[in-house]
Amino acid sequence: MGRVRNRLATARPPHRELRHALSSRRVTAKFGLRKRSVGRSVGLPSGRPITRCNRRDGEAYPDVRVVLPAHANPAVRAQVERGLAGVARVTITDPLPYPALARLLSHAYLALTDSGGIQEEAPTFGVPALVLREVTERVESLRAGCAKLVGTDEDLIVSEAARLLDDPVLRRSMTAGGNPYGDGLASRRTEQAVAALLGLAQIPAPMPTSASLV
Repeated sequence: MGRVRNRLATARPPHRELRHALSSRRVTAKFGLRKRSVGRSVGLPSGRPITRCNRRDGEAYPDVRVVLPAHANPAVRAQVERGLAGVARVTITDPLPYPALARLLSHAYLALTDSGGIQEEAPTFGVPALVLREVTERVESLRAGCAKLVGTDEDLIVSEAARLLDDPVLRRSMTAGGNPYGDGLASRRTEQAVAALLGLAQIPAPMPTSASLV
């Protein structure tokens, strides 16, 4: 998995706007635009905490570039573009294929997301995630400390993001324990176990426990 991940992370991103954004000193990736979130978990169209947070981040941190992959739904995209019109250092992209997504995460300083999939992917790249939901089924990432549930309150999102942007030590501590969803060695362990069952190799060492991964 490590070799595949590194290849994906170093692949040339196909989107020109994404290539430009990744040249910034610090990149904050925001994934909060699922169609089912509109009008509910991201507060559109009334609250728009995502768009307002982007504005506030841009004003407070001139070295930060926000990259926001938009939903394919044109109505969602239109709301986002209206809310972020005129905001500097914000890049809105089309939905990203996985290689480009991996490239983005490999450059990200921080991820803000309502996606369970991003919660699983971000710690692989050493990126802490702030989860823009009131509840999440990915509780392993919360227990491991690599993700934090912040809900949809604008002030709380901004303050928690600011803590990580202001404190590199705090950021590193969130992902120091690795990815609680796996270390990428499952296929190797399977091969070793099958070989042991066939009498072709010694029994492999026990897998690490969940407690040892945290």
